[in-house]
Amino acid sequence: MSSLTFVPAFELARLIRCREVSVVEVINAYLTKIAKHNSQLNAICTLDEENARFRAKLADEALSQGENWGVLHGVPITIKDIFETEGLLTTAGYIPLKDYVPQQDATVVARLRGAGAIILGKTNMAELAGDYQSTNSLAWQNLLEKTTF
Repeated sequence: MSSLTFVPAFELARLIRCREVSVVEVINAYLTKIAKHNSQLNAICTLDEENARFRAKLADEALSQGENWGVLHGVPITIKDIFETEGLLTTAGYIPLKDYVPQQDATVVARLRGAGAIILGKTNMAELAGDYQSTNSLAWQNLLEKTTF
């Protein structure tokens, strides 16, 4: 099988449901890919690695007990940083929101969670979704803080 990170979501869901691959394996594959490339791409602005690993274990345990969380049971997903995600930094790429952690999920996030998806983190975006490019002052500020010259 090719890398799990290139398998379409519907196929990942089937592989997980049929227990041909564990959720832990899938999440680990994605987190490994993120660790390898994100410092150059700056695509993930907030990574929720610990919770993703925890949820992966819970998802595998649920399957072993015959539970199904929904059509996306155990499928990893990232959320654009414009959408409120309970407990996760949500900045919308906007410096005044650099410390904002919402207490609730946006409807779309709640529905993804309800379908069983596992949120890996938040993806970078244009400031306040005001452009089609994913550049913003906060992302560059964060990237510069991580870079040594």
